[in-house]
Amino acid sequence: MIANGKVVGFVATTDGKRARAFYEGVLGLKVTNDDDFAVVLDSNGTTIRVSKVKDAVIAPYTVLGWQVADVVAEVRRLRDRGVRFEKYEFLQQDDDAIWRTPGGARVAWFKDPDGNVLSLTQHP
Repeated sequence: MIANGKVVGFVATTDGKRARAFYEGVLGLKVTNDDDFAVVLDSNGTTIRVSKVKDAVIAPYTVLGWQVADVVAEVRRLRDRGVRFEKYEFLQQDDDAIWRTPGGARVAWFKDPDGNVLSLTQHP
């Protein structure tokens, strides 16, 4: 039954070496495989496949996100590693580019080297 299966996340890259450097070196995910087809990563038990493609079609919305205990600390840690967080004119974000949802969650967005939109969320 599909409900008992583990989820695998997918994003695309046109440059596997650059993607690996980002996901492994900057975000700190563990690489479990790197072949001609994908860089495969472990994110706390969830598999993420960064598919190596000739032409990536990048979605304009969030494609992967992580729940974190302290979004401010994580934003600052990643910013120190060179990650640029996105500011959106239609949202009221604080100086760390964090938006508070109506329900109280705090969210920050950033992009990988291919332009895939990623997020960090701290729930109340």
